[in-house]
Amino acid sequence: MKLNLIRPRTGLTWVRQGMRLFLRQPLAMSGLFFMFMAVLSLASLVPLIGPVLALVLLPAATLGLMAASREAEQGRFPMPFIMASAFRAGAQQARAMLLLGVLYALGFAVVIGLSSLIDGGEFARLYLFGGKIDEKVVSDPQFQAATWAAALLYAPLSLVFWHAPALVHWHRTDPVKSLFFSAMACWKNLGAFIVYALGWFGCFLLAGVVVALLASLFDSPTMAATVMLPVALIMAAMFFSSVYATFRDSFTADERAAPQVDEVA
Repeated sequence: MKLNLIRPRTGLTWVRQGMRLFLRQPLAMSGLFFMFMAVLSLASLVPLIGPVLALVLLPAATLGLMAASREAEQGRFPMPFIMASAFRAGAQQARAMLLLGVLYALGFAVVIGLSSLIDGGEFARLYLFGGKIDEKVVSDPQFQAATWAAALLYAPLSLVFWHAPALVHWHRTDPVKSLFFSAMACWKNLGAFIVYALGWFGCFLLAGVVVALLASLFDSPTMAATVMLPVALIMAAMFFSSVYATFRDSFTADERAAPQVDEVA
């Protein structure tokens, strides 16, 4: 396995590739993304251990979407069972993916725990268990500080686990080692990932502006609320389709394989 060095401009290429992969199989990718959300939502409803279970399953569920994107790229229709790819590769691989999920849950617990030191756990309670969010809570400076702290702390956690599920599944990497390789790949290619993040931020922002303009044009305030949800879900599905592209370009299984001229420096 070889780590590739990526040009920063490739971040925008990943955004375009995510959209392209989604549009190759829009019905399948939309359905699988809804399945992704449904599985995690149902897992979170399990009494007592629901939120933790959802966190443990997140790496495996993310891998399912990556595998679906890979199928779409190869011109095949991704079937629903592909979401269970992490658990269909043998008992050893399933245990490795579950261990990765446990490590992710522990890392997330650290992030939430540190944010709780700021506001006494109000943000953590609302995030994990839901509840009413009113103006008083949102305007609380401690709640705002805890929200920003959680977001800033989650960013490096996300990068550490970004490539890990794919490395465990496709490269048979040890779960702990996969975290190291994922962190190194993201760090070495930080410029590309920053451009990638800014590109998707711009896409989501543009989609919101377009929906707002259409609602204003038709003088229908309810239109924005009605249309925004499906648009946001489609954009999210495109984003998850692009995650596979970031992994595919960051690692080469065969060191003799020649990198693509436009993608790898």
